[in-house]
Amino acid sequence: MVKWIKNRARLLAQVGFAAITNGYFPGFARGTIYKGNAKAICVPGLNCYSCPGALGSCPIGALQATLGDRNYHFAFYVVGFLLVVGAVLGRFVCGWLCPFGLVQDLLAKIPFPKKKLRRLPGDALLRFVKYGILLVFVFILPMFAVNIVGQGSPWFCQYICPSGTLMAGLPLVALNESLRGAAGFLYTWKVGILCVLIALSLIVYRPFCRYICPLGAIYGLFNPIAFYRIRIDEEKCTHCGACSRACPMNVPVEHSPNSPECIRCGACREACKPGALSMGFACAKREKARAEQGARAK
Repeated sequence: MVKWIKNRARLLAQVGFAAITNGYFPGFARGTIYKGNAKAICVPGLNCYSCPGALGSCPIGALQATLGDRNYHFAFYVVGFLLVVGAVLGRFVCGWLCPFGLVQDLLAKIPFPKKKLRRLPGDALLRFVKYGILLVFVFILPMFAVNIVGQGSPWFCQYICPSGTLMAGLPLVALNESLRGAAGFLYTWKVGILCVLIALSLIVYRPFCRYICPLGAIYGLFNPIAFYRIRIDEEKCTHCGACSRACPMNVPVEHSPNSPECIRCGACREACKPGALSMGFACAKREKARAEQGARAK
């Protein structure tokens, strides 16, 4: 039993966190959303505010709502939340706590006739798209593309976010006849984006996380300095490359173990036969101690 749990620790954590943060079950029954005090609190992953079961707010949605509000100038709480979570966990959130990451992981497990791709053509350039989306759709447009009274819109949530479509748009439209009648081009557009990403998720691992997600872009910037990190023991490493070959995100683990693209899934550690890879909060302390030891030796 212990071995079974250990082998499925990440999946259990993903399912458990998704259930906890989307535990307002009356919302799914009534086609409504929870509006209690907990909605003022951000959760780490891309968890849509409008999901019928959501008990907290998505940090990207909250950030856009604050930046676009004519009565506010800076999202102190949301930015502080992202800084703390990023500095502590980095993209561990993507690999272990994000509900839409769980959806992509489950899709990747579905057998598909076409051979699984390691990456899409133009992968190196496509990985920068998420930073452009973060800059333009999360920051610039909500702040400067405002209406006549100076109010901005949550552009990423409104025009791109497939998590919002899956977790909020589809359930709410299905449960509310009035919304079904009002659904138009924008709804069709977002359903189309979701369908494309679902199809891509069958042949390449986590396309949304790789190329589109602005939350992953933020957390990824913290990966090289986050307290939760990967460490390579050079004395044990045989430079066989097994860790890089096992990485589903195509990170060159041997050369860049704390790359902004790493979601801390642990596949590299499992593939390392010599046991040269370790992952966790203690790794940062060991790296610091080793660096200090090396400095004294010099």
